[in-house]
Amino acid sequence: MPEPAATVVIPTLSADHRLLECLDALDKQTHRDFEVVIVDNSGAGRVRSSGAEQRGVKIIEPARNVGFGSAINLAFRQTQTPFLIALNDDAAPRPGWLASLLAAADAHPDAGMFASQVRFFGEEHLDSAGMVIARDGSSKQRGHLFPATEFDREEEVLFPSASAALYRRSMLDAIGLFDEDFFLYCEDTDLGLRARWAGWNCLYVPAAVVDHHYSHSAGRASRLKAYYVERNRLFVVAKNFPARTLWAVPLATLARYWWHFRSMALGRGTAAQFRREGNPPWGLPLIAIRAHLSFMRHSGLLWRKRREIRGSAKLSAEAFVQLLRAHSIRTRRVAEL
Repeated sequence: MPEPAATVVIPTLSADHRLLECLDALDKQTHRDFEVVIVDNSGAGRVRSSGAEQRGVKIIEPARNVGFGSAINLAFRQTQTPFLIALNDDAAPRPGWLASLLAAADAHPDAGMFASQVRFFGEEHLDSAGMVIARDGSSKQRGHLFPATEFDREEEVLFPSASAALYRRSMLDAIGLFDEDFFLYCEDTDLGLRARWAGWNCLYVPAAVVDHHYSHSAGRASRLKAYYVERNRLFVVAKNFPARTLWAVPLATLARYWWHFRSMALGRGTAAQFRREGNPPWGLPLIAIRAHLSFMRHSGLLWRKRREIRGSAKLSAEAFVQLLRAHSIRTRRVAEL
């Protein structure tokens, strides 16, 4: 039998009713030439217990939670389709989603990544329309909380959110897969920036609509999420930011910390949500310290990875700096979201 046109990969930890909703939505796709691979990160066989196996999907069961990027990589290595699509288990694609992504991929062979229009479930407001990045390496969803109607044009973006993203296999073969040292969060930022260094573009496809239950698995402002987002931001900077931008990273980081604490005092943003979820106000500084210590322990490995990225880069440092500036977000905005 010929290979399907695409593989949709769904990493899952909880394998609950949200996963079944996701599979129901995939059953309604107008484009039918695709396969579904579920990576069960529970280590407890939850996907099979949920009944998902009866849907005709392929199930990969690592013995433990290997993280998001590693789960996608497992599926990549066990499939051969020309397009790999990462999809969160709490996302429900609308019927024309896959057809729109594949049509865009056929029309734009220079692009290796394609971003969906990800909306909050049951709303007309955006979770993401691609991604943007701050001067300290913090990445955020483009268009987050804005009406979807304001982002209805197909256009280039920096890179996609891996909550619902199509990647060209030939690009992944060329630049490598998700960095498994990230474990959770920002692995799509790192992959997207590495692809940009290698000369690949990213296209936002507004017709590819997904409804998303935001941060269903890890929580919107959990300690786990706060730690990995902060640590992996530093990983992204060390691997991908041009040398001429590094002097600004500590200053931008301090500015973002200040805006976080101001937002917390005003009851806004993720820092305030962190407090509402029962965490102490000194919890965030402790998490930041842990993140920086982990970064220092990994510094030698990160330096080697940085050299590998530069060794195969097709973009100049100046062109990459311009790309970051064209798709930037202020640290104050990062803290307030």
